[in-house]
Amino acid sequence: MEAVVNYLLQFGHLNKQQIDLIKSKVVFKEIKKDEYYHEAGKIPREVIFLIEGIMRVCYYNNKGDEVTNYFIDENNFLADINSYNQEIPSTEYVQAVTNCSYFVFSKNAMKELS
Repeated sequence: MEAVVNYLLQFGHLNKQQIDLIKSKVVFKEIKKDEYYHEAGKIPREVIFLIEGIMRVCYYNNKGDEVTNYFIDENNFLADINSYNQEIPSTEYVQAVTNCSYFVFSKNAMKELS
């Protein structure tokens, strides 16, 4: 949890009450190498903070070829923000390249924190 707090502290000050609130809103999860965290066609309902491992964001082009968009490594947030904000199905897949652990912020948690 400290990784999330330290990341956020780069952008401003948080008091103990704010830090405690953030800590109360997250859920720890893990995913195995090669598993998909998110699949195209689904509406993203959470934002994650990757604390260990690497994830890959990819899509399939009109020829059916798999194309890697980018990789996300540790200590970064991950969300298909456009689909998340507009509540529309994503066009991207997110796959664990390695075993990963991360914190999940649900949509409700994000609304409460904002």
